[in-house]
Amino acid sequence: MLLPRILTALVGVPLIIAAIHFGGIVYMAFVGCVIMMCLYEYSLVLTAGRRPVHTISLMIWGILMGAVALLGRVHPDNLPLPDNLYPLAISVVLVGVLLFEILTPKRSWERVTNTFTGVFLIPWSLAHLINLRDIPQYGEYLTLFMIITVWVSDTGAYFSGRFFGRHKLNKEVSPKKTWEGAIGGTLLAIGGAVVMRNLFLSTLFSVQTAIWLGLLVAVIGQLSDLAESVIKRSTGVKDSSNLLPGHGGFLDRFDSYLLLAPIFYYVVLFALPIEL
Repeated sequence: MLLPRILTALVGVPLIIAAIHFGGIVYMAFVGCVIMMCLYEYSLVLTAGRRPVHTISLMIWGILMGAVALLGRVHPDNLPLPDNLYPLAISVVLVGVLLFEILTPKRSWERVTNTFTGVFLIPWSLAHLINLRDIPQYGEYLTLFMIITVWVSDTGAYFSGRFFGRHKLNKEVSPKKTWEGAIGGTLLAIGGAVVMRNLFLSTLFSVQTAIWLGLLVAVIGQLSDLAESVIKRSTGVKDSSNLLPGHGGFLDRFDSYLLLAPIFYYVVLFALPIEL
């Protein structure tokens, strides 16, 4: 299991770092593909667990929510947008999802709620990866800071849990995760955050702030991972897919950012001396 995990990382990590570096349309296309794959895998997970979800509605309104999360921040000059873009989009999604269900035979309220969850959880959250990258001057390095700190945390949790894990973190939700792994991942994430700060962001915030941000990334990232595990365990599915050997699927690989991406973005926005 370890070898496929390493080989996938050797291919995937340089691609992600390159996409972050180029930014713009390249990074937007990358995140857009990730959002669509995660939406698709979310549908697969629910379908495999015999939980109803409207896949077409999920994809259409999910892509809309991701676009709105981005456009609400970017405001292209050649694209006139209403001032109340967010409430308008949410209203359209509410009507759209319910309209799809009304027109679908064998109507199901559970299908409505499962579809709503996917629409609001995945694209809205992951679109903040683009918003973070678009922060002037510091966007590339803040994005690298968050993503690499997550990778370091995941690696620390994996090996700490494998060699020292004794006490289960939450057996019902994620049987393999342990407190020892969570603590090891958190400590390594803090160390990685300090290194990243010293390399790229020493003019933006202090070492103490780097420690707090590293702690934030580790804790929220692991909670986000557990949140995705709740979805999988409730359907009896181990991995969202097998597209990424050793890592499961795209939803498994990017689950840490479902809660982390928006939280980290707004913490950075309001806590650091950044002008948009």
